[in-house]
Amino acid sequence: MTNDVIRLLPDSVANQIAAGEVIQRPASVIKELVENSVDAGADSIEIILTDAGRTLIQVIDNGCGMSDTDARMAFERHATSKIKKADDLFALSTMGFRGEALASIAAVAQVDLRTMRKGEAMGTRIIINGSVVESQEPAACTPGSNMMVRNLFFNVPARRKFLKKDSVELSNILREFERLALVNPAVELSISHNGTTLHRLMKAPTKRRIADLFGKTLEQQLIPVETDTSIVRISGFIGLPQYARKRNQLQYLFVNGRNMRHPYFHKAIMSCYEQLLPADVQPNYFIDFHVDPATIDVNIHPTKNEIKFENEGGIWQILVAAVKESLGRFNASGAIDFDMADAPEIPVFGSGLTEATSDAPDLEIDPDYNPFAQNNSSYNPVSEPRAASSSYNPTASSNIRPHRLSSINTTDWEKLYDDFTSRRDNDTPDTLPVIDIPSSPDNAVIESSACPYINIKGKYIVSAAKSGIMIVDRHRAHLRVLYDKFLDLYSRKAFSSQQVLFPEVIELNPSMSQVMRSIADELAIMGFEISFLGGNSWTINGIPSVISDSNPRSLLLNILENTADNNPQPTSLPLAHKVALAMAEAAAVTASQPVTPEEMTGLMSDLLKLSSPDFTPDGRPVITIITTDEIASRLK
Repeated sequence: MTNDVIRLLPDSVANQIAAGEVIQRPASVIKELVENSVDAGADSIEIILTDAGRTLIQVIDNGCGMSDTDARMAFERHATSKIKKADDLFALSTMGFRGEALASIAAVAQVDLRTMRKGEAMGTRIIINGSVVESQEPAACTPGSNMMVRNLFFNVPARRKFLKKDSVELSNILREFERLALVNPAVELSISHNGTTLHRLMKAPTKRRIADLFGKTLEQQLIPVETDTSIVRISGFIGLPQYARKRNQLQYLFVNGRNMRHPYFHKAIMSCYEQLLPADVQPNYFIDFHVDPATIDVNIHPTKNEIKFENEGGIWQILVAAVKESLGRFNASGAIDFDMADAPEIPVFGSGLTEATSDAPDLEIDPDYNPFAQNNSSYNPVSEPRAASSSYNPTASSNIRPHRLSSINTTDWEKLYDDFTSRRDNDTPDTLPVIDIPSSPDNAVIESSACPYINIKGKYIVSAAKSGIMIVDRHRAHLRVLYDKFLDLYSRKAFSSQQVLFPEVIELNPSMSQVMRSIADELAIMGFEISFLGGNSWTINGIPSVISDSNPRSLLLNILENTADNNPQPTSLPLAHKVALAMAEAAAVTASQPVTPEEMTGLMSDLLKLSSPDFTPDGRPVITIITTDEIASRLK
């Protein structure tokens, strides 16, 4: 008879397993601790970091605090003050409720908590090391809680090893901080890293909080969205179409004060911009949904970012209507108001002058002068005006005679027209070139010497292929060629720098400044000369000579947006490849730039020499083939 093999896991092991879902990186710790502070009623929260959270994450709040018993119980698995029974899951008004966060944090870090309830003279201090309570004793502290999390993942070396470098982890922390700040505009929030304050936000309305986080210019780019129905109240802001971005869009959805990801509602918003934006750009938006807690389920994932709505279809329609109404209202041309009480009087000729214009000189018109008279030898443009006559009618047929136009030789007009038609006829070939497309089933491209390239509106290059007609996206083709060229220069460290005439200073928000730090080495290899000025200010002293005609500021911002981890369509490309892609995107030709036959031939030759010419590095098609069968089916 075999021994039993199923055993109950120790709490420490179970907590580490749970921590794998709840605590993925330092940003996860900050999310859980700040949400606990908000649930505790805090209106002022301070975050202090050392080494991007590896060494220390400290969250200080002025919430209600905890008793010594509650402080100890808070670190037990499934211990919570948020719910008491299963039905409470359908009436949640708090951020947390699972009772897993603190237990998970304590399982993979060294925790030091000092807390005191308001109105009490003494608080408590508890120290936990990898789920083991080492001590708990009375301590003097301020009302609220002061949580210090040290040496994250110290007992899980594999997890700690896979943390990225400090600049990347800090960038993730700042983006989590931005989400928390947006959903809690009534809370004062500050965050500092290694002694440097990155954000200090005062209580403010939502729009002002958005501007404080992402820059004052954004405040002018947003328009409000507001609607209230029996199933949902929607409020927030959407971006005007002219300020849409290709990358790094600011797109946030909230429900009942909670951040969420919801592709279905994102698609609803995007559908409103379909006729307003190109396919490769998206708008900014900050939309908050208020619904009955009983109609949503937040208990889907431990991070509580995935929300299930009971009335998804109805909310979709309300959301689309609200966004379209705002776009229509704020993009419409201003109406002219003709009923203005304080508008100045406008004199009407033939009805007399107004009192305001009674001092204007009288006009004297010669009743015998007709400027259209054919033979008016008495015409003198500087002659003195004579008294006006009410009997003069300038439109009378007897008074209309050609005068000055008769001095123009009509044969000159005929000659001009003849020259125009002659040039048009000479520039237009009698017949269009005939392209012979062989019947071979292969998709190989016919040699350029045997097949002319045709330019269509600067966007596409058309040629013949062995199986039909080949269409090439000109911009993407050039992007693909430049990308491979830049990577080759990068691998050989052959980039050279071109000094800019006037060094340009750019001011970044804290999260983008951390992205700059994380890619500084790759930028230097690729020919950028960038200096840190302190705070979030940087100066551009030089750019790669291969793209020296690009705008330095726009080029660098494009690279930062392309390499940011919060790109809504991230790629698996290495960092150097992302930088090369952003540089190629900025330097590639556009449809507005003219193209010569020689340039088309050169571009196609360079493209077809590549090992992977069919797609851009981020997966967009460069070449498509319309087969002879497709052509035949359209001509039936």
